Formats: sequence, structure tokens, C-alpha cells
Amino acid sequence: MKEIISDIDIISEKTEEQENCGIKISKEENTGKKRKLYIESYGCQMNFSDSEIVTSIMKKEGYDTTSDAKSADLIFLNTCSIREKAEQTVRKRLTDFNKQKSEKPELLVGVLGCMAERLKDKLLEEEKIVDIVVGPDAYRDLPKLVESADEGQKAVNVFLSREETYADISPIRLNSNGVSAFISIMRGCDNMCSFCVVPFTRGRERSRDPKSIVAEAKQLLEQGYREVTLLGQNVDSYKWSSDTTLKGKAQIEKSENADIVNFAQLLEMVAQVSPDLRVRFSTSHPKDITDEVLYTMKKYENICKYIHLPVQSGNSRILKLMNRTYDREWYIDRVDAIRRILGDECGISSDMIAGFCTETEEEHEETLSLMDYVKYDFSYMFFYSERPGTLAEKKYEDDIPLNIKKRRLSEIIAIQQAHSLERNKLDVGKVQKVLIEGVSKRSEKDLQGRNSANKVVVFPSQGFKKGQYVHVRIKDCTPATLIGEVDAN
Repeated sequence: MKEIISDIDIISEKTEEQENCGIKISKEENTGKKRKLYIESYGCQMNFSDSEIVTSIMKKEGYDTTSDAKSADLIFLNTCSIREKAEQTVRKRLTDFNKQKSEKPELLVGVLGCMAERLKDKLLEEEKIVDIVVGPDAYRDLPKLVESADEGQKAVNVFLSREETYADISPIRLNSNGVSAFISIMRGCDNMCSFCVVPFTRGRERSRDPKSIVAEAKQLLEQGYREVTLLGQNVDSYKWSSDTTLKGKAQIEKSENADIVNFAQLLEMVAQVSPDLRVRFSTSHPKDITDEVLYTMKKYENICKYIHLPVQSGNSRILKLMNRTYDREWYIDRVDAIRRILGDECGISSDMIAGFCTETEEEHEETLSLMDYVKYDFSYMFFYSERPGTLAEKKYEDDIPLNIKKRRLSEIIAIQQAHSLERNKLDVGKVQKVLIEGVSKRSEKDLQGRNSANKVVVFPSQGFKKGQYVHVRIKDCTPATLIGEVDAN
């Protein structure tokens, strides 16, 4: 078999630079409208989903989209505050746009999302070119804010809502491959992890009407999409009630007369849209993922057998400091349940933080030993970066030297790469169902897609096309990629 080079070098390592790189708008639309919108998105999948909502709102206001910032009349940076690197990157991009604004004074620049929520008026004071600052729950107000900015007024709305889900807005798919799409099922987060700013920038949890979610999945299927990812900061805590007077999950759980839909039930509803529509979800919280969800995954072939289950640390004391509300034993029990119900072929990935406050060498070793127990297919790994306004910043000293953080991170990465290769070798010789996402970036003669466990598979095209399912026999692998050929049987 000829050698096929993967499009992805190391799927198991996600550095800060990779995590926080901006993704510009790639949907070039020219319907003759007078003004053009350009968006860059940073951070998590929720931000990319939000950018699609923003684009839908602005399209109705007379904007076409452009992938060229220099031709834009309105520039939005949809920002992330989860790590310092992300904010630094946004500030650099604002500097880049400063010259463009000096040459085109009518250009408007807006900062959206979590960084906007966290820094609020400070952005308008320090970054003189910023005209609009809008938090994640205020996107419906964008038309009025843009109008105010057009009139020379600085425009700000960072109000956090207890109801907003944008359920009635049909997103404009931007950086989509035409095969896979995101569906946001809930917003906000009630978990107060001590290292995280999300509860402060995205507000409290609220779940979207399941009928609107199913309707969006059906619409995507009709448009030719073959895979949807249900998104939430913690999808397992999805809980919707027909009683709209109830606010928050605690009230919903106590209600007696209302119709209630939990995440396992929602997952089944979306899976039933069509057996040809794959269903994924992200992200799961170890304290909430239930056997009911796992059995629902087992019941439906089109629910992908892959779970992103962030552990953050393998030591119970550190997990308590992080306010993760589970310990090492609880996490291991959930992993054991996944293996028992879904089998060893279910992919599991994780997030890990090296060098959290007061972490000892022995506690770091417990993270490594947990990795040896679970053997993740891949992980997203970082050293601890203190974020202003978090509980950890207020309560704990960031006392681990940077060189030790980096050394611990390198050890985590090395073990993960070994585990990724070990897990991928288990697939060699097997035939797997792959959804084709497109042509390999390295060779037009090859295609690439993903299997149920979310692993990248590269194989010779043989006339197959994007959006088709194909059975591929795995012949070889790297730590990041499975390499195969179309199975003749």
C-alpha cells in the first residue's frame, strides 16, 4: 500500500496556540448588499456556533459576508477568555485592524463573546478602535448597537440572560465542510470550577426547547449534512421543561406537572431523525454523565461511540481545589461504565491541566497513573494559566514555577502520544464505517473522514465523494491518524 500522509500531525497535543488560533469567516457571499461582514472566532466550539448565529442576525440587516477583512465594513472578533493567550491574540488583531480603520474611518470594529463580557468598558477605553462590545447573550441587540456605532456612539451590551437560547434563529453555516454542523442545545454553565471564567462570562445554564433542536437537525439533513454535534458547556445537565416559569435545573427537577426532557431523551430524539445522520455531543462532565446516556448511545448505531470526558487532574485533592465535584474514584467508575456498556472501541478523550495551584510531584504522578488506567485516544493538554476573576485567582496562590509546569506538561504529552498510538494500533486490521469529510490536504488522490470514535481516517479516494459513508479497512496508523483502504467486501 502506498504511503498516505496525515493532514493532522499530532491530534493528541493541543497547545495554547492551536486552541486559541482565530478562525476567520470562510463563507464568501455576494448578493449585492451594500455592506460586508467579516468575523474571526476564537476558543471553543460554542464560539464558532455563536458566530453562525451572529451572521444570521446581520444578514437580515443587509450584510453579505466576506473572507477578506480589508473589504469589510464591519469586523467582529468573537473572543475567548479561557486562557491569557486567547486575549493576547485578540489584542494583537485589534492592533492589526487599527491601520485599516485609519484608512477607512467608516469601518466598525466589534468585540463579541466572553472577552467582551469579562472586560466590558475597559475594551472601549484601552482599544480606541473598538466601537461595539457585546456579550454572548446580547446578539439580538446587534442591529441597534451597530446603528448607534454608525452614528458615532460607542455601543455596549453585556447583559447576561436567564432565558436566551437563540432557539428561533437559523444559523448561517460558516466554516462548515458541508458534512458536519454544530447544534447548540443549551447555554451557560452552573459548574463553578475554580480555574474557569465561563460561569461569569456566559451566565447560568438554560436549555433549549427540544422541538427546535430536532427541527434544526432535520433541516440540516435536508441540506445535505450527515453529522451534527450537540453543543453545551455541560451537555449532560441538559434539562428542559414545558413550564416556562421554572428557572434553573433545580426548579425543573422538582416540578411535578411539567413535561421534562433530559439529555438522554434528547439524544434519542435527534438520533431518530434519520439513521443516516450521525450524532455527536460535547462536552460531558464526569459528575453528570449517566448510564442512561450510555445505554442510549448503545441503542443507536448513528450515535457516535465517542465521549469527551475532561478529567483535568488525576488527584482527588487537586480536583477538590478545582471544585470539580468528583474525585478520582468517581471518575474511574464512569470510565469503567463506558467500557462496560459501550465496549473498548468507544473513544474517550480528555482535558488535563498541569501545575495547578499547590500540585505536588506525587499528585502529578497520579495524573500520569490515571492516564495509564484510562488510555485516552487523545487529549487536550495545558499548563495552568491563572485567569482574573476566577475562584482560583481569588483563593489560591499560583505557586508552581513555570519551568515545572512545562516539564509536567511535557510528561503528560509524551504519555498521551504513546497511548494514542497504542489505541490506534488496536484498529489496524478492522473495517470501520467512515463519514467522508473531504479531500486530504496533502494529496488530492486521498480522502479523509472520521470513524465513530472521532478518529481521522485517510484512504485513497477511488471515486468516493464528500458526505458519503464508506467502509475502510485500517492498514496502518500514526498517533494521530488511521490509514486504510476501501474495503472490497
